[in-house]
Amino acid sequence: MSLESCLKRRDIWRGKKAARSEDAVATGFAVLDRHLPNGGWPQHALTEILVENITYSPLWLLIPALGEIMPARSWQIWIAPPAIPYPPGLSQNGLDLSKILMINITDQADILWSAEQALRSRACSAVLCWPGRLHQSATRRLQLAAEYGGGLGICFQDESALHTHSMAALKLRCRNTDDGLCIDLIKCRGGPLHQNLTVQHPSSQSTATLKTKEQSCQ
Repeated sequence: MSLESCLKRRDIWRGKKAARSEDAVATGFAVLDRHLPNGGWPQHALTEILVENITYSPLWLLIPALGEIMPARSWQIWIAPPAIPYPPGLSQNGLDLSKILMINITDQADILWSAEQALRSRACSAVLCWPGRLHQSATRRLQLAAEYGGGLGICFQDESALHTHSMAALKLRCRNTDDGLCIDLIKCRGGPLHQNLTVQHPSSQSTATLKTKEQSCQ
């Protein structure tokens, strides 16, 4: 295979080539926006978010961006969330509940297929999924689907995926602190890596949550 043919492949990227500025949406958190390429979450791309406890995925970290991009493409799809989303919190943070589609499935192959199809559809501004641990080939499929569809792809995994190879444009690790999160950028296409970024939890009590029958996470 020639060098020219390799560089034409969409799953190969050049380290010094950054994404276009219009391909990012502000996170709503200044410290993240300062350290992410083009000032926000990469669109046309997959982002992996690693958390300590998958049941308490920090949705509040995504809510500002989800609200920002919803008017452009109103549909947003959540696939296999580990707990019950809290509708009043989503609504109070500007999300149209009638345009959020929840897909409750447990088989990993079905989760991956659903996420890939949703990302490729060009009908969704965002696709969130909780697939369990993914192999590199699965992240490649989701990354290519996001590039084709143009939306925001978010994949939550636990910390067992910390050292796995990934084709995602952005991979970060979130650790809980007393007032928010400590975030490490594990992989960041188009920009340098940073560790120990402190992101404070919003003070508003209306922050969206994932809620179990016995407990809720803010």
